[in-house]
Amino acid sequence: MSPRLDFFAIPTAGKTLKYGMAIGKSIMESPLPATTRELVSLRVSQINGCAACIDMHVKEGEAAGETAVRLHMVAAWREAPMFTDAERAALELAEEATRVADGAGGVSDEVWDNAAKHYDEEQLAALVLLVCFMNMANRLNVVTHQPVGGYEPGRFH
Repeated sequence: MSPRLDFFAIPTAGKTLKYGMAIGKSIMESPLPATTRELVSLRVSQINGCAACIDMHVKEGEAAGETAVRLHMVAAWREAPMFTDAERAALELAEEATRVADGAGGVSDEVWDNAAKHYDEEQLAALVLLVCFMNMANRLNVVTHQPVGGYEPGRFH
């Protein structure tokens, strides 16, 4: 499948995406643990069916020190024993925030309160921004059929 658009070859898209990349960089510099960022990014991308982002975040997860088992098991994190309570809280928040239309209720107080037990306000803000950023990136890639497989870790750092 070939891409429908080359965002960086189109002036308006390229300019806009530079701002998006700045958001991503800011989140990467946040105190949210790198492995948590990659697990959450991977899970959001799985939900949205974004192969380009799945490819990216598996590779970035490995570069951040994640094991292959944990990366494979993030799709079934509820049943998998290798995730911490904090990671589970982040993944649950990410799922509810990604599926706001499906649940029609947004993120429940129970899910929010659980995440707040494990993350301070700075980390929670980064987590929410990450989920929103990933949903945007997933949609851009899915709509425009961005290529999959050639991502090199660190490309967008």
